[in-house]
Amino acid sequence: MQRPNAAHIAYGSATVVLSTMALLLLSGTTTTLGIAAICAAGLMLGVLVAVTMPVRAGDVKTSAAAASPDSGNNEIRVPAAPVGAGADTRIGS
Repeated sequence: MQRPNAAHIAYGSATVVLSTMALLLLSGTTTTLGIAAICAAGLMLGVLVAVTMPVRAGDVKTSAAAASPDSGNNEIRVPAAPVGAGADTRIGS
């Protein structure tokens, strides 16, 4: 099993909170045992959602991989001159 990423944790946590709140509101239970059972069901549902989420298929491309010499892009890049230089200076009064 792979380590969970941020999306797994976010979706699992949101599922736990929303499903638990919905079940508590819909059931109307006030007993401690009923509330504990609903909380356990919400937790299990959140874990199920987090575990069954699909994993990203490919690796994330970084700027270092894009700038590798094998990429076929051997152009020399020159920084462009700033546009509108001096246009924001105030005229003396």
